[in-house]
Amino acid sequence: MTNRYFKQELFLGSAGQNNLENNHAIIFGAGALGSSIAELLVRAGIGAITIVDRDYVESSNLHRQLLYTEEDAKLKLPKAIAAENRLKKINSGITIKGIVADISFENVERMLEGVSIIMDATDNFETRLVINDAAIKHDIPFIFGACVSSYGLTYSVMSNQTPCLHCLIDHIPMNNITCDTTGIISPIVQWTAAMQVSQAMQIMTDHPVKPMLRSFDIWKMEHAEIDVLKLKNKKCPTCAEKATFPYLSMERQTKADILCGRDAVHIRPPAPKALDLQYLSQQWKNLVSNMTANPYLLSFQYEEYRVILFQDGRAIIHGTDESSSARKIYNRLLG
Repeated sequence: MTNRYFKQELFLGSAGQNNLENNHAIIFGAGALGSSIAELLVRAGIGAITIVDRDYVESSNLHRQLLYTEEDAKLKLPKAIAAENRLKKINSGITIKGIVADISFENVERMLEGVSIIMDATDNFETRLVINDAAIKHDIPFIFGACVSSYGLTYSVMSNQTPCLHCLIDHIPMNNITCDTTGIISPIVQWTAAMQVSQAMQIMTDHPVKPMLRSFDIWKMEHAEIDVLKLKNKKCPTCAEKATFPYLSMERQTKADILCGRDAVHIRPPAPKALDLQYLSQQWKNLVSNMTANPYLLSFQYEEYRVILFQDGRAIIHGTDESSSARKIYNRLLG
């Protein structure tokens, strides 16, 4: 279809459209945000797209993850594969690849070979910091995005031009709120994805992007923008002159130790978190059962798992001897 992108080309120009067709985007995460980003990029005619996700489609995904169907959920298809299948039906003229994998410091750099832009659709900040380190190290633009409840947040990381995500970590609101604990409505997913893709298209077509941290509450109709250029940390271990890229090493990863004979896994974050247990106990009261709280820990039932969460961020997940399952539960609760 020679006129497929005609109306888009009227806006971008033929050079701009050609630029899109010569780019390769990788999307880390194929949940609500990632699947929406993928569809927008594929319909826009980006040349190649890689989608990486570790999870599979469930019926509870379908209200906000617009690429997937009831049949995908019935078959429990991996999201990366279901996304690839659907996207190839939307645009057969571009290269689309789904990868079923957990993103880690061990594989992230290999995944970036040949990639020109990185789209974030992950569900926890530790993984984002791994991606952030790899993006800065390999000088690839990284479009951060997050949404929960009715609130969304976006920011474009440009190596040597803007503060990186590590610089901003103390300035980004993180109250251990996740979609699994407070829920989410579909419109904020679409808004956040649209903002990320808009910024990505500007970068891919050589338009300048301001170093703005943008947030929006689509329910309250509240919007904020913060110019973060002055927040660049001259001693940042990721983007300063003497960068060490700490999240590309094992020591900065969450550790998961199987407790022998206890059908449990001990989760240890890379650094103590100083959790507000009283706040969490109130936030989760309708999500968990059999809650016991004291100044040192919370003990509760979450789905089929018994969870002991310590004030320093450590947790013992009872009911599994698989590290990957325990990490998933931990991230669903704490992000």
